[in-house]
Amino acid sequence: MLWGASSGGLELRTEGGETRLRATFPYGRATVLAEAGRLGRARQEVFAPRAFSHRIEAGEDVHFLSGHDFNKPLASRSAGTLTLMETDEALTMEARISPDMAQVSYVRDFLTAHAAGLIRGLSPGFKVRQGGERVEERGDAILRTVRAADLVEISAVTRPAYPDAQIEARNWQPLGDVAERVTAWHHASRWR
Repeated sequence: MLWGASSGGLELRTEGGETRLRATFPYGRATVLAEAGRLGRARQEVFAPRAFSHRIEAGEDVHFLSGHDFNKPLASRSAGTLTLMETDEALTMEARISPDMAQVSYVRDFLTAHAAGLIRGLSPGFKVRQGGERVEERGDAILRTVRAADLVEISAVTRPAYPDAQIEARNWQPLGDVAERVTAWHHASRWR
């Protein structure tokens, strides 16, 4: 599973005892996953518009979690407490936490940490669909464009790794001739 992050986009409001959260994950903004160094070229990534559309349009279940932990659900589509909307600019999520759920210890911990300004990031967990990415050389960098991915969950996180670019992904591997060149640059060819 891969994760991406968006900083500063998690908005929380309380209305009539129910807590509502709204956040966006922008598309079309490249981020640097690793700077160029002695082991090779810089590695960058960008999400194409509507990259998560397959599962969203199919109405499949997606969970909103605290810190990518499925043992700490905050909302879900199947429970009717999570709404996902996609445009060419961004994936937007809206979650509702009931007063009863707000009494659960990990939910209370999340809400308190958010109120203190400690949890502000948004990070989707996803799997790239077969043929859903393009990896290419661009200048002095290798760029991966994620065109189609299955959104499994979306999480509130404490510290997105790339707050300026607002997107982060980990542990992806290039394919084909690009993979051969990357392997030559670094024996593990693992993307951080």
